[in-house]
Amino acid sequence: MRPIEKAEIWVQQEVGGVVHWMKRLPGSTSSLLYEVKTEDSEMVLRQFDNEEWLLEEPDLVKHEASSLRKASDSGLPIPALIGSDETGKLSGLPSILMTKVEGKVELLPDDFNQWTDGLAKALVQIHQVKANDFTWKYAPYTKRADVKFPEWTKKRDVWQAAFERFHGTEPEFLETFIHRDFHPANVLWTNKEVSGIVDWPNACRGPAGIDVGHCRVNLALLHSVEVADLFLQAYQRHAEPSFSYEPYWDIVSVFDFLDGPPVVYSGWAAFGVTGLTDEMMAARLDQYLESISNKE
Repeated sequence: MRPIEKAEIWVQQEVGGVVHWMKRLPGSTSSLLYEVKTEDSEMVLRQFDNEEWLLEEPDLVKHEASSLRKASDSGLPIPALIGSDETGKLSGLPSILMTKVEGKVELLPDDFNQWTDGLAKALVQIHQVKANDFTWKYAPYTKRADVKFPEWTKKRDVWQAAFERFHGTEPEFLETFIHRDFHPANVLWTNKEVSGIVDWPNACRGPAGIDVGHCRVNLALLHSVEVADLFLQAYQRHAEPSFSYEPYWDIVSVFDFLDGPPVVYSGWAAFGVTGLTDEMMAARLDQYLESISNKE
């Protein structure tokens, strides 16, 4: 029996109804996502098929299930957990079944001020969740010892300074609930308002600045330094007075993002973004890091 057939049987057992159809959703690059339709409702099934990720984090299903419970208890517009299969014994692959949140991903807005303001407001709401008892804690995606100096850059002095700061002392921070992969492709919109925040297997307790930085580097590569700065200004506006900007977290986010020369994120094409090149990504990352150094 194919994993998807096994998954359909498992879903039917979880919801007590017949699955009419299952359709692959676009944009996911690290797991399989399906829209599931039954007679009464629409759901989303995530199946973790990335063996390397599962080896590093064998508790991925438990982690996302706990993240969804924590965030939904706080009233955030996120999927509600329906069921989970941590080992994949029942569903074919380690799986999460959740409600479908209405809305669509918007990466090419008409109004960047309104768009970045909505993103920032949603992120501030995440950071207001009380999570002192949440099990998972922040750690950089990239270990300091594994970071290599980018030989492709045309801004060697800028990168050298950032490289040294990355290896310096981590600033103190107020621990809060963070999404840890907050970027525009994980935010849903309806009528120009944020209607959902998805993709929760990385949520943890940590510094708000790392969420801000992760979104900013995505915005800089997707659009420009100016758009990344609009987002920062909007976040500061909504988070005041609890947030104090620290460029260190932007620098860490850049190195977290880096695995060889930067390339166009494949998930963007699924949402209508075309015309980007790897050469543009390298140039934009140089420009972005230089803009961070000017904020130090």
